[in-house]
Amino acid sequence: MNWIEITVLIVSGVLVGFINTLAGGGTIISLSVFLIMGLPIDVANGTNRIAVILQNMTSTQAFYQKKVLDLKKGTWLALPAIVGSVLGAWLAVDIDRESFGKAIAVVMLLMIFFMFFKTEKFLKGRPDLMAKKVSWVQAVIFFFIGIYGGMFQVGVGYFLLAALVAGVGFDLVRANALKVWIVLLYTVFALAVFVGNGAVDWKFGLIHAIGNIIGAYIASHMAVQKGIGFVKWVIVVVILLTSAQLIGLYDIGDVISFLMGKS
Repeated sequence: MNWIEITVLIVSGVLVGFINTLAGGGTIISLSVFLIMGLPIDVANGTNRIAVILQNMTSTQAFYQKKVLDLKKGTWLALPAIVGSVLGAWLAVDIDRESFGKAIAVVMLLMIFFMFFKTEKFLKGRPDLMAKKVSWVQAVIFFFIGIYGGMFQVGVGYFLLAALVAGVGFDLVRANALKVWIVLLYTVFALAVFVGNGAVDWKFGLIHAIGNIIGAYIASHMAVQKGIGFVKWVIVVVILLTSAQLIGLYDIGDVISFLMGKS
């Protein structure tokens, strides 16, 4: 590995950590970089989890210090997601990635519709829901989100944000804090599955994680300082870019290859 590849891993990690902390979808960049550098798809998928864990450790600490993280509620919601993530990681090899990716793109675009046309309902928390204990319906929802997160991780933040805001009652800033905590917990178990199947490259993952940590630190502080409006617009931009990639309007891998001089 030369210094150019190391630089690309770190710089792309900063971008991924920033995007994943405020919204989600940054994993597309991670996977593209890993694949261009020669990692098989299953190893790229597993290796990405190293950076996810470290970036979420960073952002979780920052959100906790800002007193916007409900650890107790987040942990209860994470338990079914953990179970689902283990199942999802085991199923990762057999999934039809192209078809599933296009389905995710449609869901992401629908989320923009609800953000603009039902803004008040989506962005504001609901104390009546927040005060309630985790229901079996919420547990089932987070179980299936965990399955998806264990499979690919790409865009799981969108599903978590939707569930935490619309289903659990948190505003976007607090939902972001819970999101990174839940992802941190279930990804530890998903990573163990990939490690057990020899699908992790620790060198690539740890170098990439350096950038992820920096990006996560910046984003977690900006999310609190800039407020809900800032988070909303970051999510909109990332959804549009991610959806265009998943639908096939452009290939971020080609862009990264060009920047790396491999086109």
